[in-house]
Amino acid sequence: MISVAINGYGTIGKRVADAVAAQDDMKVAGVSKTKPDFEARVAIEKGYDLYVSIPEREKLFDEAGIPVSGTVEDMLEEADIVVDATPEGIGAKNLEMYREKGIKAIFQGGEKHDAIGLSFNSFANYDESLGADYTRVVSCNTTGLCRTLKPIDDLCGIKKVRAVMVRRGADPVQVKKGPINAIVPNPPTVPSHHGPDLKTVMKGVNIHTVALLVPTTLMHQHNIMVELEDPVEADEIKARLDETTRVMLVRASEGLASTAEIMEYAKELGRSRNDLFEIPVWEESINVVDGELFYMQAVHQESDAVPESVDAIRALLELEEDNMKSIMKTNRAMGIL
Repeated sequence: MISVAINGYGTIGKRVADAVAAQDDMKVAGVSKTKPDFEARVAIEKGYDLYVSIPEREKLFDEAGIPVSGTVEDMLEEADIVVDATPEGIGAKNLEMYREKGIKAIFQGGEKHDAIGLSFNSFANYDESLGADYTRVVSCNTTGLCRTLKPIDDLCGIKKVRAVMVRRGADPVQVKKGPINAIVPNPPTVPSHHGPDLKTVMKGVNIHTVALLVPTTLMHQHNIMVELEDPVEADEIKARLDETTRVMLVRASEGLASTAEIMEYAKELGRSRNDLFEIPVWEESINVVDGELFYMQAVHQESDAVPESVDAIRALLELEEDNMKSIMKTNRAMGIL
């Protein structure tokens, strides 16, 4: 059983830690925090060894009555691999530390592809990360695009993709971010970064994206238009997506007409933190007109890329060479539909 260190126990890190703990071929070596907050206490209550990210702050943990097992560097000594879930831009700075320690590392989509040198998606390019030292799990939005575009490309080929990304303004816990009462082009230049990010894992795809920020914290929403290589009926697209794991067809007619209702459904699934690892696609939105496919999907930004981090661990350590075997193993452990 391999040991996995989680550097950064926040929105993504705590979910990755729980996902790793659920697997039967890996365990959590430890998790790290920069401050003694409620998440640090919860980590201890869950039985995770807690390490301090900034050594000078160890006294703060002592004063708060939260025991730590050492520093991040101490944690790395206990691990076979590290998943870096630190805030955007910090992971790239940590890369030199991982090199010095001689430990393989997985980064999140907030880091730049060029800074890490390799990007990862379980469905699109699993093989590229086999045995690699470092890889970057693409962002939540890019993961969502890969989940549906890859099976469509396999079915009938893709000439061109255009997508409008309606992005949540902040995660639910981010009370200091907005917008509060505005729709913000994000960025105001076209195209947005999402298309180039997709190309790091789906090589050669012709895609252009634009993005907007809106006043919600629940989910992202994508409006996707795909020019197809080969003729195909809408029902064939529906059937292919319906059989694709980590994708779910949802129906507005059954009360799932909005991201709020989809997140309510996630609660009904009984998942920890109401996480929705799957990408919901509105079945009614799927239509083919003059060789162009239209559909709408949503992305739970806090959790959809978490299973990819687990698969990336197996790829880097060569625990499983077949991507679908890793995907199904991860799915079973995490209760993914």
